[in-house]
Amino acid sequence: MKLYELILLSVGLSMDAFAISLTCGIYSGNEKIKIALKSGLFFGVSQAIMPVIGYFLGKSFESLIKSFDHWVAFIILFAIGVKMFYESFKEEECRERVDTSSFKVMLLLALATSIDALACGISISVLNGGILVPALFIGTVTFIIAFFGVILGDRLGKSFRRGAEIFGSLVLVFIAFKILFEHL
Repeated sequence: MKLYELILLSVGLSMDAFAISLTCGIYSGNEKIKIALKSGLFFGVSQAIMPVIGYFLGKSFESLIKSFDHWVAFIILFAIGVKMFYESFKEEECRERVDTSSFKVMLLLALATSIDALACGISISVLNGGILVPALFIGTVTFIIAFFGVILGDRLGKSFRRGAEIFGSLVLVFIAFKILFEHL
């Protein structure tokens, strides 16, 4: 995987975490640095671990899907991108404030936003790439983006959530088509 692809993939995968971090920042009050670090760690670690899990799941089935692996990668990334795009236009219901100081809440948010990273790990495995560098890169980029998402959320409010999700979804769709065109 080329560096620019890794950067685009990492940024695209971190957009859900960024959107949630913006929301956490809105409610952070005087604890914005503490919540920013917590968000960065939870989201970054989960985004680093899930592609590794996906990679080994994908490697388990490699011999069965070798002839159509590029289609698998395309479908997974395209579906995630379209889903993210669609969800970015859903109206938010009135919500109670999420307790971002809770370990359980942060763990659930981190796992929920890293399912797409699991799918990307499967995609990486069928493309015969290594997983260590991408996983560390994805985790680090997500940490940075989630950290600054809280800071921005504290300062700017809810106005950028939709734009971040749309950008992330378009990046994933772009990567999906790139993989497909390279293998056809």
